[in-house]
Amino acid sequence: MVMSGEKAGGGNGNGSAAGAVEEEGRERSGAPAPEPVRVSLRERKKQLTYRAISDAAIAMFLERGFDKVSVAEVAAAADISKPTLFRYFPAKEDLALHRFADHEDEAARVVGGRDPGESPLDALRRHFLAGLDRRDPATGLSDAPQVLAFHRLLYGTPALVARLYAYQGRSEAALARALGGGTAERLAAGQIIAVLRILAEENWRRIDAGESADQVHGGAVRAAELAFVQLRTGLEGARGVSGGR
Repeated sequence: MVMSGEKAGGGNGNGSAAGAVEEEGRERSGAPAPEPVRVSLRERKKQLTYRAISDAAIAMFLERGFDKVSVAEVAAAADISKPTLFRYFPAKEDLALHRFADHEDEAARVVGGRDPGESPLDALRRHFLAGLDRRDPATGLSDAPQVLAFHRLLYGTPALVARLYAYQGRSEAALARALGGGTAERLAAGQIIAVLRILAEENWRRIDAGESADQVHGGAVRAAELAFVQLRTGLEGARGVSGGR
């Protein structure tokens, strides 16, 4: 959800729904593909195997539903044994969600790579607004059919939603470390990751209800600006949080 830019090999270029989730934002923006990272042949083969297994699984999940596809069927479709599959993916949910693991440290990377003199919050705000502009699926603001299909699979499957929270917990921990690692930084990281999740979920909710990404964009930007103001100033100004009834 609040993630973009896969570490393990980029988009797959094969038209799958999983690949579309990663590629759609860049294609809409016309941004160049990231420079490839030089990896060993063994590591590249491992990455390709990860992708082939996941793509086979997601195609089956989209066609029949997550709960109606067994791990054995995925292994057979990928032409591997179940033990081999579990060496790559410890849990069935990871077959659909492993690409989120490549984004776990994205907020931390944004903070670590910010411009000189730029605050962490300003860097995260800039990054999220840029994602909205390019219709990055991680912001929830993408109406590409493949992305919609994947998001419906994700948000319509309780087991996947529960697993996703674990990925987001690791995002929070990585961001806290990037901010300094203390209690105050952990509190800040928790609030930031929650805000990014809620913004993305609201964008997705509106698009799933029938609005286009272009129709949602203006409201998404306003909501993001409000959210970052609230993060910056604290909760005292938020309606319903401070003061009595």
